[in-house]
Amino acid sequence: MDLPAAVPAQRNPVGAHVPVAGRGLAGTGLAYAAGVGAEAVQVFVANPRGWATPPGNPQQDEVFRTACAEAGIPAYVHAPYLINFGSESAATRERSAASLRHSLHRARAIGALGVVVHTGSALCGTRAQALAHVRAGVMPLLDELDAMGHHAPWLLLEPTAGQGSSLCGRMGDLADYADVLDRHPLLGVCLDTCHAFAAGHDLAAPGGTAAMMAELTAAVGPGRLRLIHANDSEDVVGARKDRHANIGAGHIGAAAFAELLAHPDTADVPLIIETPDGRHDPDRVEGARHARDIALLKELRVPVGVPA
Repeated sequence: MDLPAAVPAQRNPVGAHVPVAGRGLAGTGLAYAAGVGAEAVQVFVANPRGWATPPGNPQQDEVFRTACAEAGIPAYVHAPYLINFGSESAATRERSAASLRHSLHRARAIGALGVVVHTGSALCGTRAQALAHVRAGVMPLLDELDAMGHHAPWLLLEPTAGQGSSLCGRMGDLADYADVLDRHPLLGVCLDTCHAFAAGHDLAAPGGTAAMMAELTAAVGPGRLRLIHANDSEDVVGARKDRHANIGAGHIGAAAFAELLAHPDTADVPLIIETPDGRHDPDRVEGARHARDIALLKELRVPVGVPA
């Protein structure tokens, strides 16, 4: 197996969204993770831009699950991008439920700790109508998580960049969203730093990270931040554009990530990068930029045993 025997315990494991095409979760995914020095991984278990719900490969699932467990590497699933429970189309909402159900059950099969889903947009009229559709579509899935027992993954809500009729851009928007889902005990948050910056949280300003974290905690309560997508931003704060940059190469800057990593509410929360991977760079070294981003975040994090 390509992964190390065990990853040393860290306050914030740092990893990447890894490709799985070709040799699958275990073959492609774990080899890529090892190559970039990932201590955590995120994967797609279906085409992120389609509605298909492939069954998966039980042998690959077992190898992936066992290898991650033995190496102490937390795994996560990102649900497809098409999911939107705020759609005006009943067919889209039904497909969204089927797609998210698939991701949740596949996550359980591979031992993933959570499933990340974008919070979507209000395309059916008012925000209240959209949130009613969210409740109708998602609550049955949360009931299914209850039935899974202690192996159930968390459902992690990821606010978007605030574009269009986004249901959640600013952290405060999560309050209503969590309310319509009865603040289910397995309902968590995945914070995307580029999305938050694009939506207007100025992480690069003095105290900007602390202000965003305070708004997040006020909206959903403590302990619900379960994953961070660590991405710098190609665009300025409030641009409402979801364009990721490599860590320290965008408008957020490395200092903001150091502040985020030192914040008490991020303790033990893994970071996953979704930054440009450099596949089109002149040197064409697979994962080279990801390896640099992961190494930089490891340097910025608070050492184990040191108070934040």
